[in-house]
Amino acid sequence: MFPNSHLLLKLRCIASASKCQFSTIAAARNTATYSTICENQAENHTEAAIEHPRDSTDLFRKWGCSENVLMKIFSRQPALRHAQVAPLLPKLKLLSGLGLTTSDIVKMINCRPCFFCSRINHCFDELLDFFQTLFGSQEMMRKTLVRNPSLLTYDFRNTIKPVIALTSFNDEKMEYIKKTGVSKGAKMYNYVVALIGFSRIETIQEKVTNLEKFGCSEDEVWSLLGRSPLILTLSVDRVQRNMTFVVGTTKLSPKVVLQYPFLLFCNLESVLKPRVLLAGKLKEMELHPQIKGAMMLRALRMKEC
Repeated sequence: MFPNSHLLLKLRCIASASKCQFSTIAAARNTATYSTICENQAENHTEAAIEHPRDSTDLFRKWGCSENVLMKIFSRQPALRHAQVAPLLPKLKLLSGLGLTTSDIVKMINCRPCFFCSRINHCFDELLDFFQTLFGSQEMMRKTLVRNPSLLTYDFRNTIKPVIALTSFNDEKMEYIKKTGVSKGAKMYNYVVALIGFSRIETIQEKVTNLEKFGCSEDEVWSLLGRSPLILTLSVDRVQRNMTFVVGTTKLSPKVVLQYPFLLFCNLESVLKPRVLLAGKLKEMELHPQIKGAMMLRALRMKEC
């Protein structure tokens, strides 16, 4: 199964846990919402460590931040220097309860400076259960949240769950990825996975069938998608118009797009038609262009002066 944590990282796309792991998370949970978490819900030793902070600077110091760390935090988000302690304290307790260290918090602020100015998802308990199951372990969840702190602020029921449902990888999508022939270590692998993951099965089938209608075999089409996965972002209508022009007007083989996929991306009216017409005029005038054969197709990609 393809790791779901990878998809949550492009949400921006958007990876079961043991009893011991769940018990660690339980320490951070409570029934309050946003920044209304009561201080007496944290562990006693945490309470003692942050008792009566004078301001945000004092709060971060008592939380273990050195002067160097404070400098990094305030340089990245100056507003935190003058932030009130009341809304900051419950958020720090919550993050600490998830196993996040001072270093992790600095990374989160660096990644999303406004994180501490945002409300944490009000479905927090439900969100943690969902992420714990999705990512498979507390450690994986921690790493993902550090790199994507916004996941704690997105609307769980109206944003996160629908997106995950859309990008779920069933057996059919996994088979599509295999058909492209792209290996996990290849440069295009992430693009192939992301585009197939975010596309509906029906849409993928429709676009593959569309190319097959012009004479390309299924294997050839999937090989093409492995090399140029962005073809999946093109509409069926656009591909049909460009293919019809290539086959009908230029009299080229439909399989020419397998070698020159840019023919599907070029604008038909402003690029392909004018340049093909120019080539036709040159032939009528019995001029002999220096560029011939396959080089002529490459010349179609040249920008106008």
